[in-house]
Amino acid sequence: MKAAAAPAPLAPAPAAVSWRLRLPRARILELGGRPRVMGVLNLTPDSFSDGGRFLDVEAALDHARAMLADGAELLDLGAESTRPAGRTYGTGAATVPADEEVRRLLPVLERLRAETDVPLSVDTRKGAVARAALAAGADLVNDVSALGDPEMPGVLAAAGCPVVLMHSRGNLSDMHRHTQYADVVGEVRDELAAALAGAAAGGVDLAQTVLDPGIGFAKAGRQNLELLGRLDALAELGRPLLVGASRKSFIGELTGAPPAGRLSGSLAAVAWAAWHGAAILRVHDVAATAQFLAVFDAIGRASIAQSPRDGESA
Repeated sequence: MKAAAAPAPLAPAPAAVSWRLRLPRARILELGGRPRVMGVLNLTPDSFSDGGRFLDVEAALDHARAMLADGAELLDLGAESTRPAGRTYGTGAATVPADEEVRRLLPVLERLRAETDVPLSVDTRKGAVARAALAAGADLVNDVSALGDPEMPGVLAAAGCPVVLMHSRGNLSDMHRHTQYADVVGEVRDELAAALAGAAAGGVDLAQTVLDPGIGFAKAGRQNLELLGRLDALAELGRPLLVGASRKSFIGELTGAPPAGRLSGSLAAVAWAAWHGAAILRVHDVAATAQFLAVFDAIGRASIAQSPRDGESA
């Protein structure tokens, strides 16, 4: 019987690149090398993975403390679900008024800020919410609309804080109709470049930007896989990459698992993203991800240490 062909080797990890993002109160967020773990804290009743579990302030704080103890290096607080419409989630999440988003967010944010110096991100599309959160102690803004609110660039420019610009198309209610790409990697890269140009035109310091390919946002299942497989092309834009593939629906499409049962698939995405240069990994399962990355990084370092020097035979 003919022997099976050996699997193709993984592409080599990219050369290490580092960035220094300025945070409020004269702090620095160093990115590069092993990815930073960003824990997700949903202060919403309707998020796809854990909606309603942390609406109570004390429950949210306990979960945040647990994620920090488990190895989270940043926390991302969101008070409006950005669950997109489509086959998996139906009509998608409803837009939350800014005052309601602030009402959900600030009690948890203010308490966390008093307890920890760990970078705190606010996941919002609204300039008014970002302004209130930054005044209450947030360090950076994670904007899934990539400055879709005309007020947002001015808020960011005034604060001088870092911002995550995520790729998407359309609105939450219709982005599932905007998944036509001739070249998903090239088009996402070009549209992220356009987002950077728009940020600069609005007064945002590009040295304070992070890019997110927007896994699951205006992308069909295979398109998410192609983007994850070609993070190197997005890294050509010269900015650190945040990858948020945790528990996403493409994993469910591949495995049949519900959101809470997608840890193994999420770790597969973590492995690929870590190997291909992601600077931040936004995850729900912090303890498992932190342990995975610690071992993954240790194996990589040992492999490098044992590699033959130039001119030596293996």
